[in-house]
Amino acid sequence: MRVLLVSTYDLGRQPFGLASPAAWLRRAGVEVDCVDTSREPLSDDAIRRADAVALYLPMHTATRLAAAAIERIRVVNPDATLIAYGLYAPLNAAWLRERGVSHVVGPEAEEELVRIATSQPPTTDFQLPTADSQRERIPKLQFIQPDRSTLLPLQRYAALQMPDGSRRVVGSTESTRGCKHLCRHCPIVPVYRGVFRAIPVDVVLEDVRMQITAGAQHLSFSDPDFFNGPSHARRVVERLAAEHPGVGYDVTIKIEHLLKHADMLPLLHDTGCLFVTSAVESIDPVVLQALRKGHTREDFVRAVEICRTAGVRLSPTFVPFTPWTTGPGYVDLLDQLRALELEEDVAPIQLGIRLLVTADSALLELDEIRGRIASFDPESLTYPWRHADASVDTLQVQVMHLVSSMREAPRHEIFDAIDAAARAAAHASSRAASPRARVPAAPHMTEAWYCCAEPGPDIASYV
Repeated sequence: MRVLLVSTYDLGRQPFGLASPAAWLRRAGVEVDCVDTSREPLSDDAIRRADAVALYLPMHTATRLAAAAIERIRVVNPDATLIAYGLYAPLNAAWLRERGVSHVVGPEAEEELVRIATSQPPTTDFQLPTADSQRERIPKLQFIQPDRSTLLPLQRYAALQMPDGSRRVVGSTESTRGCKHLCRHCPIVPVYRGVFRAIPVDVVLEDVRMQITAGAQHLSFSDPDFFNGPSHARRVVERLAAEHPGVGYDVTIKIEHLLKHADMLPLLHDTGCLFVTSAVESIDPVVLQALRKGHTREDFVRAVEICRTAGVRLSPTFVPFTPWTTGPGYVDLLDQLRALELEEDVAPIQLGIRLLVTADSALLELDEIRGRIASFDPESLTYPWRHADASVDTLQVQVMHLVSSMREAPRHEIFDAIDAAARAAAHASSRAASPRARVPAAPHMTEAWYCCAEPGPDIASYV
């Protein structure tokens, strides 16, 4: 049996979602080829050699890009068994089956892929759990070290841009899966429903060691929330610092967890954490309540303060364009970011992100969403929506064009251009000229990583 694992896009990272199942399959005696189509072409020869092709779908963009790959695979090798796995596979199960996918597997896919590849009786396709069935639906795996031996070199992927102009090779891994929280807009929620799994520290550190041996100078932890298991997180970073001194890292942590576990932030600093990403999404209380984020505007401001006190930069992400967004509210967001001196810490694309409403999204619980969306669009894999105020949609498209056209400009210049456009759209007074605080440039990825949102109604994909 020969299995071709395909990743179409994984946020600019070397795909963990290929490395982990490759290890499981090879341990079972299955031949495995890996292709990341975001970095290399998918050849007809690779397709023809495969008895089964498994497509890794960790996010919305990856799933949309998979449509063309599936069509091509069916033409080149119609006898190959088609499998889809990852977070977005069960969310789009009906769409995938319509295109010829035989098996739809969730994000805890490794064991089931082995069953399919070794002709064991497969379990039924992954079904989205209900509140009562959630723990039975999420498999408990005995994690093993991922196999990255046949993946493209780390140097082919996004790097860490340092303030001094240098770049560092980036590796990535995960120490947990799933999430305890139930934010409405998050695609993790309908799949995991509050369940999370910790990966053994030894497995995490062995994956880290292999990547450092391969040239990684910085590690990005892709956990949805690194502090879902704070004791586990402590053990991971203490081991990382002890075994690989000088290697930096970054993590993602919710605002409420930053406040709850503020005593751990000095540890992050001391063990090499360069920045913390946090999905703030909004400072508008109406939006925060609708998204069920679990924090307030004041919490966000406090989190910025405690991160600075600990010497760790906070890199907030946003979904600033929602059905509840107003022109003055968007200007207020920009004013708050400037007041907190965060212009260098916010990736410009974060100021243009538009709320994504996918199949089975918890957003569909809301009357305001159901009353605003159109029918499900199988091309975009979303429920399209338009703002009640057309000027807000127009501003969102304008912001995205500014981000694209000014791609090479410093972040603070892009911020100023967006600010001017937003003030004009909201008929707000121009910002009075004043000396800008000299905020040092922030370390950031050369490819802005984001998910759970779409760039806008008139720009199909922005990666």
